Amino acid sequence: MIDREKLEEKQINIYFIVVIIAAIAGLIAPAVAQSLSALVNPAIAVLMYAMFLQIPFLTLKEGLRNKRFLSALLIANFIFIPLLAWVLTLGLANHPAILVGALLTLLTPCIDYVVVFTYIGKGDSRAILAATPILLLLQLLLLPVYLTLMLGENSGVNITIEPFIEAFIFLIAIPLLLAIITSATSKRLKIVSVWNAGWAWMPVPAMAVVLVVVISSQIFSITNQIELLLPVIPVYIGFLLLAPLTGALVARVLNLTDQTARAVTFSASTRNSLVVLPLALALPEEFRGLAAAAVITQTLFELIGELIYIRLIPIFVWRQKR
Repeated sequence: MIDREKLEEKQINIYFIVVIIAAIAGLIAPAVAQSLSALVNPAIAVLMYAMFLQIPFLTLKEGLRNKRFLSALLIANFIFIPLLAWVLTLGLANHPAILVGALLTLLTPCIDYVVVFTYIGKGDSRAILAATPILLLLQLLLLPVYLTLMLGENSGVNITIEPFIEAFIFLIAIPLLLAIITSATSKRLKIVSVWNAGWAWMPVPAMAVVLVVVISSQIFSITNQIELLLPVIPVYIGFLLLAPLTGALVARVLNLTDQTARAVTFSASTRNSLVVLPLALALPEEFRGLAAAAVITQTLFELIGELIYIRLIPIFVWRQKR
C-alpha cells in the first residue's frame, strides 16, 4: 500500500495522467463535461481546506523568523514578477479577454502545490508553507491594484470588486476558518485528530479532482478557441523561462542559502491559476470564456514547466556552505 509521502512525491505524474484523461473525456463528451463547471468552485474550496490543514498556523511565527527569505519571497512575487508579467503582456493590448486571463494567473503566486514542487526540487518547503498566509493576503490585496494599472482605461474590461469578495469568502475565508478551527481543536478532541490525519491524505486527490472538473469542463472551449489563444502562448513560454531566473536573481542578491533560494525560485515560477479561475468565470460574458481558457492554458504550460524545474533548479540554483 502506498504511503502518503510516496503519494506526494508522485503527484506530478498523477496530475499529468489526470489532465490527459480529463482532456480526452472533455473532447469525447463535451456536453457532459461542461456540466461539471458547476463543481469548479466547490472542488477548489475543498482543495483549499485540505491545503490549509497542512499549514502550521499555531507555529507560523517560528517559521517566519528568516526575514531575509521572507523579504526575497515578497520582492520577487510582488515587485519583479508583476513587472515581468506587465512586460510580457504588453503585446496583448488588442486582446483584452486574453490579457485579463493572463494577468489574473501571472500576478498571483501559488499557495498550494508549490510546497510540494519545492520539496521535490530540494528547496525549503517548510519556509514556503509558513509564508503561505502572507502570500495569500498580499495577492488578494494587490491583484485588483495591479489589474487596474496594467489593463488601463481603454481595455474595455470592467473589473469589479464583487467577484474578488465572493471568491475570497467562499474559496479562502471559509476553508481557512474551518482549517484553523480544526487545527486548534485537534489536540483536545481525538475525533478531530483522526479527522485531521485522514485529511492529510487529501491534498493530492483534491487537486486531481479540481483538475478533472476544470480541464474536462473547459478543454472543449480551449480547442474551439485555439486560434484566439495563440497570442498568449509566447507570453506563457516567456514566463516559464524568465520567472525562475527572476526568483533566483532576487535570492542571489539577498544572499540566501541554497534551499531558501530554491524556495524563492519555485514560488516566483508557480502561479495560482486554479484559484483565480472563478474570478475569470465571473467576468462579463463577452470576456468570460476566453479569459478562463487563457487561465487554463497557463495551467497546462505550468505543469510541463514544473517537470523541468524540479530537475534543473536543484542543479543550477547554487549550493553554498554556511
